[in-house]
Amino acid sequence: MINNSLLDRAFTACAHPIRRGIIERLAGGELTVGEATGDFGVSKPAISRHLRVLEEAGAITRVIDGRNHRLRLTEQGLAGARDWISQRALWERKFDVIDEYLATRRLADGDGRE
Repeated sequence: MINNSLLDRAFTACAHPIRRGIIERLAGGELTVGEATGDFGVSKPAISRHLRVLEEAGAITRVIDGRNHRLRLTEQGLAGARDWISQRALWERKFDVIDEYLATRRLADGDGRE
């Protein structure tokens, strides 16, 4: 069973285009804060708020080495959202198969309703 609080935080982390951009950049590997957040055209306080949301969701971790802050994507932070999406897609496919079966049964029985 998926924890709804963790799921909500994962989707909140992905809800803003800047946070999605940071996640996409970090998918390629560990980056400095500047590398991961450059070119978004927002203030440093806004970037800090976005990073805080990602950290609170467990989507990223920050390693501080003196003045260098490096960010890393974590698998567990967004795993709940990934699992929820996969589970939902699986059930939707199963229901589609059932719908198709019932439609063919109706046609075979001469009912004609779909």
